[in-house]
Amino acid sequence: MREKLYFRIGEVAKKFDVNPSLIRYWESEFDFITPRKTAKGTRMFTREDMKHFEIVYYLIKEKGLTIQGAKDYFKKNYDKTSLKKLEAINTMKRVKNMLEEIKVILEDTKH
Repeated sequence: MREKLYFRIGEVAKKFDVNPSLIRYWESEFDFITPRKTAKGTRMFTREDMKHFEIVYYLIKEKGLTIQGAKDYFKKNYDKTSLKKLEAINTMKRVKNMLEEIKVILEDTKH
């Protein structure tokens, strides 16, 4: 099975459990989030955009920064090392969630 190259705004919103309007807002606030648009104007987000959303989501929703705080963070720390650290944090969270899901499944099969 091939991996998806592009994601529609609804898919992005669902992944982060937010409204599509928030995705559009973040897109307007952070110039490094640049979805392609079809002839009809449908936003198509790449995997790179998804990584950027993960970082923005982490900074705003999990660390509690404001939009301006997140912008300031990126101005100050937008280098490969900082982004790699944030990507590593997000990867570890995904692995943790996956392991917790596996644990629940295994516990359910014991009963």
